[in-house]
Amino acid sequence: MRAIPLLTLLLSGWFVVPAQADEGQDWLKRLGRAEQQSYQGTFIYERNGSFSTHEIWHRVQNGQVHERLLQLDGSAQEFVRIDGRIQCATGSFATGVDNSPGASAPKFDPQKLNAFYEIAVSGKSLVAGRSAVIVSLTPRDQYRYGFELHLDRETALPLKSLLINDKGQLLERFQFTQLKTTIPDERDLQPGSDCKPLAPSSNKTSEVADPVQPWYPQWLPPGFELTRSDARKDPKTRVVVNSLMYEDGLARFSLFLEPVTGEVAPESRVQLGPTVAVSRRMSTPQGDIVVTVVGEIPMGTAERIALSVRSGPAPEKP
Repeated sequence: MRAIPLLTLLLSGWFVVPAQADEGQDWLKRLGRAEQQSYQGTFIYERNGSFSTHEIWHRVQNGQVHERLLQLDGSAQEFVRIDGRIQCATGSFATGVDNSPGASAPKFDPQKLNAFYEIAVSGKSLVAGRSAVIVSLTPRDQYRYGFELHLDRETALPLKSLLINDKGQLLERFQFTQLKTTIPDERDLQPGSDCKPLAPSSNKTSEVADPVQPWYPQWLPPGFELTRSDARKDPKTRVVVNSLMYEDGLARFSLFLEPVTGEVAPESRVQLGPTVAVSRRMSTPQGDIVVTVVGEIPMGTAERIALSVRSGPAPEKP
């Protein structure tokens, strides 16, 4: 789900804005329910000038969502997921997957998003031979990216999505080249021989309401809230790494906090397409730590979050 900044509305269109906004939110509500229907198709994914082609099968039957994703070019990559839980994976899909019981997709709330994005229907298009409506989400501040969604008129499934920064540069593209709204066959949902079973995460995970973290970000972009926190012990260093995940209902980022064990911990700033990673070393009464912010947010936002990290319990909300 991606977007470009909206053009300035002409004065003559002033009376149309409320209707456009309402219509845009209606389409987003439909999008939030779109996963509850079966489909299969082929799509391309573009990131940082690199393309890949994928095939997807998505079946909803008897209240269960069964999904299989297969990369058709490059190294073999595949995963099979049932009701949001990864059953097996290959290649990079098997690396860094959060398969703990608490892992889930963010809640999609168009009314909340409207506080941080200007939502409007900005046109129509044709994608994969299907008629689509274009819904644009333009950030109300500089702390997040915008999105342009091409939603199927019949099903509200995202046929195409663009993520573009405030300079008009394309950061990421997702686009179907073929889509069928039919129920996939059982054989199409079966994993390949290289798809290895993935067990639920055995790491201890603490939900948001559980014990307080020893560090916290003093500044967050408006609308971002803590949705998950956990602590995992590195099997090599035996050091406990705390991670915090924040979301605004559409964008998300993670904050990792790792004690320094004596080795050099260089500070870094890296961006790959829309994903940034900012690391900095800071001193606390408990010792030095490395703070790393990773997510699909602007570099300046990630740097400000990292610089705001403080030791001690996070203050309670007023």
